[in-house]
Amino acid sequence: MPKVPMNLLRFGLKPLAFVAMLAPFLWLAYSWYFAFQGLPNGLGVNPQEASNRFTGDWALRFLLLTLAVTPFSKLIKSPKPILFRRMIGLYALFYALAHVTSYVWLDLYFAWDDIWADILKRTYITVGMAALLLLIPLGVTSTKGWIRCMGSRRWRKLHMAVYGITPLAVIHFFMMRKGIQIEPLVYGAIYLVLMVPRVKARLVTRRKASPA
Repeated sequence: MPKVPMNLLRFGLKPLAFVAMLAPFLWLAYSWYFAFQGLPNGLGVNPQEASNRFTGDWALRFLLLTLAVTPFSKLIKSPKPILFRRMIGLYALFYALAHVTSYVWLDLYFAWDDIWADILKRTYITVGMAALLLLIPLGVTSTKGWIRCMGSRRWRKLHMAVYGITPLAVIHFFMMRKGIQIEPLVYGAIYLVLMVPRVKARLVTRRKASPA
């Protein structure tokens, strides 16, 4: 793979990646502008539900993309994709927060009693909220300052929570869909594919570390 100069990566590719990852949200905002005007838009007859699904889908996609960075970096034998991992992870949190905001605002209009009752009654919402609450600390502690404050070892252990957050998001997606649908199963399969090499590597490391 040809070498990419660091300056091009920092001042060229990273801003492009930032805009590309923001593009789905910009499209959503653009569609809502037309919806508020009563004009044709891409959200269909139920824009609230479309917004919920759209933001949730992108949150899950970015979670999976975050997990894909390390295997891809090893595949191309370059550490440079790692430079994008924090941005991707923060976008996963951004879309997850947009997903919850859409539910709280557009679906239930900040009716907190109904929202709390939903969280307790509907298992898929309980699972989704658990995933979000676990994801927020990862976003908050994603800076270099937090790495120094916590120490790299404890910081890495905290951020390994993404391995548990992602399947919670997949389960949330699967449970909210009626019947058996392919899309949640595809996301679940992608998660398993991304986790198998990690589990194998961990088992090999433990085997080597254990006394003969």
